[in-house]
Amino acid sequence: MSNGDVFVGEVIGTAILILFGAGVVAAVVLNYSKAKDAGWVVIAFGWGFGVLAGAYTAAPLSGGHLNPAVTLGIAIDTGDWDQVHIYIAGQMVGAFLGAVLCWLVYFAQFQANAEDEIAQPTLGIFSTAPEIRNPVANLITEIIATIGLVLPILAFGLTEGLGQSGTAILIVAFLVVGIGLSLGGPTGYAINPARDLGPRIAHAVLPIPNKGTSDWSYSWIPVAGPLIGGALAGVIFNAAF
Repeated sequence: MSNGDVFVGEVIGTAILILFGAGVVAAVVLNYSKAKDAGWVVIAFGWGFGVLAGAYTAAPLSGGHLNPAVTLGIAIDTGDWDQVHIYIAGQMVGAFLGAVLCWLVYFAQFQANAEDEIAQPTLGIFSTAPEIRNPVANLITEIIATIGLVLPILAFGLTEGLGQSGTAILIVAFLVVGIGLSLGGPTGYAINPARDLGPRIAHAVLPIPNKGTSDWSYSWIPVAGPLIGGALAGVIFNAAF
């Protein structure tokens, strides 16, 4: 795959991922949305479908990593680091663009939300935040959850038929749903540095009324945790398989 194909594929695929993922959160939490209060299960499936749509779209161009932790785990497994920076650059740009697209889709709701007497917080639409702010516990949660993502992804590659049929992407989408349902409670399961940092930057720069803080003091955890988890998954996979 050429550098250009990889970059374009990751930009488009990650943008679709964030459009669906941030979009489902906006749908559930913003006032005047038809999906208002639909709940955590809807959010988990929305993110899973975002992975499904984004990865299938990007796969012909880049393989559809959409996640620096996945890219890092694969690089540690294969020893091929040549295009890691291209993948991560595309993922970051795509994540930012996807967040902007979500904001445009829900523009009227963001405006109306700011005018309500009880405005809903907006950062949670774009990025993650812990239910209990404990940096050590939050970091451990993100590390373990990301191992739970990247290690199975690497193992799926051992089953040749999954890759040839394209079924692997479908299984990964369900894996993301499962992680959200089982491990997402403590921190909101970033499990993807680009997924959290790109939209957080978008939240900081977009003209969202009464948007509040972008919580930069927490922002390192959903970046460092998934990167550590992805690296550990690559090491474990090499050692075990």
